[in-house]
Amino acid sequence: MIKKIEHIGIAVKDINQSNELFKKLFGKEHYKVEVVASEGVSTSFFMLGETKIELLEATSENSAIAKFIEKKGEGIHHIAYEVDNLDAEMERLKKEGFELINQTAKDGADNKRICFLHPKTTNGVLVELCEEKK
Repeated sequence: MIKKIEHIGIAVKDINQSNELFKKLFGKEHYKVEVVASEGVSTSFFMLGETKIELLEATSENSAIAKFIEKKGEGIHHIAYEVDNLDAEMERLKKEGFELINQTAKDGADNKRICFLHPKTTNGVLVELCEEKK
């Protein structure tokens, strides 16, 4: 079951420049920078109440973030929802007719297991499901 919005992912061209911009906007520093080599991204996280903002910069020109920015420019990339049991939620949503981009969960940033739903089955919104690694 989906519990809450865990984070909102924002694709950026320059993570250092964007960290400064969002630091000014939020009035506080990011709390973590992490490279996810398997996804070809560098991430930076800001905490706002119970929700995080994740900045995503491509580290490879072939990464999904690089392709997103080339096609759409910088901006909101995805909304991530926290779930209790990622594998069970993936099965439930497949049965409900949602298309999963990943057929199995994979490791993501910020100590999470993740899976993405295809935007064509979620009204054009890229949805990430995530759970804390145990």
